[in-house]
Amino acid sequence: MLKTLALLAALAPLGAATPAGAQSADPATWYKTHTTRFISGGGPGGGYDNYARLLAPHMALALGGNVVVENQPAAGGIVGLNRIYANEPDGLQFIILNGGAAVISQLFDLPTVQYNLAKVNFLATVSSSPWIVLVKPDSPYNSLADLAKAGKTIRWPATGPIDGLSDGASMLCAAYEMQCRVVLGYKSSSEGALAVERGEMDALYVSDTSANSYIKNHEARAIAVISRERSRFLPDTPTIFEQGGLSEQQDWWLQARADIDALGRIVIAGPNVNPERMAYLQATMKKVVTDPAIMAEGDKLERYLDFQSPEATSKRALGLINGVTGERKATLKDVVMRKYLPGAE
Repeated sequence: MLKTLALLAALAPLGAATPAGAQSADPATWYKTHTTRFISGGGPGGGYDNYARLLAPHMALALGGNVVVENQPAAGGIVGLNRIYANEPDGLQFIILNGGAAVISQLFDLPTVQYNLAKVNFLATVSSSPWIVLVKPDSPYNSLADLAKAGKTIRWPATGPIDGLSDGASMLCAAYEMQCRVVLGYKSSSEGALAVERGEMDALYVSDTSANSYIKNHEARAIAVISRERSRFLPDTPTIFEQGGLSEQQDWWLQARADIDALGRIVIAGPNVNPERMAYLQATMKKVVTDPAIMAEGDKLERYLDFQSPEATSKRALGLINGVTGERKATLKDVVMRKYLPGAE
């Protein structure tokens, strides 16, 4: 008996040192007994925030536990992605952010990037649609060519240097060799749209789901669709490629931008999550995003859901990272990170 007690006493510290996250628990029980954080990579009132708040209550019902939305818009959601990447791999946090921003930041090897998209867990693409160039309703500009011939510096609002709004505007400016300045510091695309409406800014580059809201509210007018496919909101408006008249250089810049935008709004969890737990979370996300009733709710809010699998999302993202030559990467980085930002010559 004494030997048995001694052995149990010796083993007790080993059991006590085992972290709670390492304890075995079936995924359904895990999510029912824990709070999950759904991070929005955009500011309150913006498109990413709206998608997070559309999906979070349904994720909570499907998981049987609490799901709370948190806004972490710094650097286009990259700061939030860094945090998730470094957090404990418990599967209790995931972020919705601009897939293009996540890819470009890693492509440029930016010092702010502390993640590797080859190692994260993709949950899904929840929405992918064309991006639109907006101007104020009474603007004299009716096309990107008009902006290029304006004889003035065209001002574009953005939240950060790589947020979709900023890098997209910079690439369009490069395509048309126009004078531009990207103005950082806006909290969301909705705040940027208000600045355009007031005449403080000249044009806004934004997803068509957000653009549609601003157009319907008479805050803005669309002058270009940067895609091979027309926007569902502007079915009678030809895309920039359908309009024709593009030089080879313009076509390259605009196609590169369209490929980046096609990544859409993606949802990512950190690396090294228990595979069974991650598979359960991915299946739950698919169930929610493809649910006809939830899709109809999104339609009413004009936050359309276009599910793409984790595998397809990963393939598209890593294909862009690995498919750019060193020379073109250097050109892209100069345009996006320097040429049109504050302090550039």
